Amino acid sequence: MLYPKIALAQSIIEILRHKKIRNIVISPGSRNAPLTIGFVNNSYFTCYSIADERCAGFFALGIAQQKQEPVVLVCTSGSALLNYYPAFSEAFYSQIPLIVLSADRPLDKVDIGDGQTIRQQNVFSNHSHFNANLTENPSEENDLLINKAINKALLLKGPTHINAPFEEPLYQTTDVLTVHPKVFDGEKPNLKINRPNFEKHAAIWNTSARKLFLIGVNQMHVLDEAVLEKIASDPSIVVLTETTSNVHHKNFINTIDTLITPFTSQDFQNFQPDLLITFGGMLVSKRIKAFLRSYQPKHHWHIDPLRAYDTFGCLTQHFTNSPNDFFTNFLPLTNFISSDYYHKIAQINKNRIKKSTTYLSKIRFSDLQVFNTIIPRLNKNSQLQISNSSAIRYAQLIEIDPSIEVFSNRGTSGIDGSTSTAIGAAVGNAKQTTFITGDIGFLYDSNALWNNYIPTNFKIILINNGGGGIFRILPGHDETPIFNTFFETSHCLTAEHLAKMYRLNYMSASNEIDLNIALDALFKNDEQPGLLEIFTPTHCNDSVLLNYFKFLQ
Repeated sequence: MLYPKIALAQSIIEILRHKKIRNIVISPGSRNAPLTIGFVNNSYFTCYSIADERCAGFFALGIAQQKQEPVVLVCTSGSALLNYYPAFSEAFYSQIPLIVLSADRPLDKVDIGDGQTIRQQNVFSNHSHFNANLTENPSEENDLLINKAINKALLLKGPTHINAPFEEPLYQTTDVLTVHPKVFDGEKPNLKINRPNFEKHAAIWNTSARKLFLIGVNQMHVLDEAVLEKIASDPSIVVLTETTSNVHHKNFINTIDTLITPFTSQDFQNFQPDLLITFGGMLVSKRIKAFLRSYQPKHHWHIDPLRAYDTFGCLTQHFTNSPNDFFTNFLPLTNFISSDYYHKIAQINKNRIKKSTTYLSKIRFSDLQVFNTIIPRLNKNSQLQISNSSAIRYAQLIEIDPSIEVFSNRGTSGIDGSTSTAIGAAVGNAKQTTFITGDIGFLYDSNALWNNYIPTNFKIILINNGGGGIFRILPGHDETPIFNTFFETSHCLTAEHLAKMYRLNYMSASNEIDLNIALDALFKNDEQPGLLEIFTPTHCNDSVLLNYFKFLQ
């Protein structure tokens, strides 16, 4: 086996191997050559080469999202490192473990005018769980810092940074392992159940006639069936789930905006909960956030082993347990109480669904109609990745099959790496992955296609409405040259030649008949990655959506 001759690189690689960190995403460079040589020549590691560091960051994020274990990013010195920051911050807010391993010049070469040199130490400090600034020579202190960076990524489910200085020569190798670094165990998460505390809160539960559950981003199977059934059968509980929650039950409502957008002030007062219980990651619906900030519950409990955001300004309790552990231990202390809370909301939602079905059956070809056509056609037991801005918001309006896993980069809600994340996620799991995206997000991250790892059953559905459609939905839309250029980013571009360049099977559609034919072809061909580009009319999408909410009233 070949090892890098530089001992510090050997130490880093050996500690990662002992910690069972296997997936390594490398961006080509020279200063990181000792690390690249060590990882690629060790069969334990699975290595990927992604040239664009911003894409590499999100590609690694997608793998880590699926495997729920740290993925290592390796880059050369200088500005290359800064390109990881969008993915790094997304990992921080989405609680996804990443380890950035940056090669650096020795400290005495920084700020003296040397090439490809910046101040790399602590560059991610605002969003990093730990920063390991190493020295050139192996030492017990270096070993401790490397271990801490890995352990923090594991424990806190987020990003950490290891900065390693290397002096030339960089490419020398040896067949002898010259280091035996120390491996330190990390802290164990404290998941003990505090039953006396539960007794106190059970009294609040048992006197709250209106309990609202709001569930954000989760992996599938976050709750056992027995827990789901107990919650779903309680007449005092209404459960609202976002598309990215991956939590399903026939009594749960997963089209939140369809339910609450037509509410009057009196409706909101009737819906105001006594007790709000939240778990999962970031929320998409701005309307539910506005409602709960204006009509605050008496009590808000958030359940998460690591953190609780006071999103609605009324957080009263953070339970540091997994949701399933919490409910398994807490629900036996609770009682059903007399309440019509669920019954009334369920009846309203039933009427909303009926009206929604009527409206969607009659609308013209548009973004909303396209989503209503695509989502029911997705293969069962597949994975759906959705880009940000309007795409995820439209998806929230359509019922989705419970067997389909849904993900979106909601940590920072940026458009910058959705395609790269989706491809990484497709690499990180065996399921067929479909990625639905808008045109601006797709074009912004088009380098995501510049790699050799896209699975043959990966599908991209690109909705091209000629600009940033989200800005036509938001208040303030005004049809002026300033709006069209500086907000909407109007364009006449198409993905056809990009698809051909990257050897994707390309199809297009601009009406409902062609769309259904193209969807059949897209999902039948698993021998080549596919891209279906759907052209929708720029100037009617906003009115179709606004009229949808008016029709529901």
